[in-house]
Amino acid sequence: MQEYFSLFGLPERYTLDSAQLEAAYRNVQAQVHPDRFAHRPEAERRVAMQWATLANEAFRTLKSPLNRARYLLERRGHAVEAERNTGMSHAFLMQQMEWREAAEEASGDAAELQRLQKELARDERVMLDDLKHAIDEVEDLVVATELVRRLMFMEKLRHEIDDALAQLDN
Repeated sequence: MQEYFSLFGLPERYTLDSAQLEAAYRNVQAQVHPDRFAHRPEAERRVAMQWATLANEAFRTLKSPLNRARYLLERRGHAVEAERNTGMSHAFLMQQMEWREAAEEASGDAAELQRLQKELARDERVMLDDLKHAIDEVEDLVVATELVRRLMFMEKLRHEIDDALAQLDN
């Protein structure tokens, strides 16, 4: 697995300064952008394209708190495997069902969908703080993996609510 943090000269931590990441990304892109290699031999152009693609992928991954957490967990041997491992606490499973029911009931009500959206955003912020604590402070990767699975569910539900709101606007 390619090491994204070292590519940008950043410490391998969940907590990340987004301005530093952005500056490091621009610096790497300036060095490897394919336009700089337009008049170079084919092999050099191909390598530059591969580096630029890697820089783009690394930036997208590290910029997203959820993707960054998944990446860190995988690097540390804790694959999230959300597609195969759907086991979560009973309390969170009940919360999922409540959110799903609320989203279904609010499908035609923009105000209710927006209220649910705000509730999810608030809970996501709390979980992201818990994730930072689990990864950077206590290094509890089992807890961090569970939090990532929960956040993935919440992100999916948030997208569904966004789609329902967009349909109401049309």
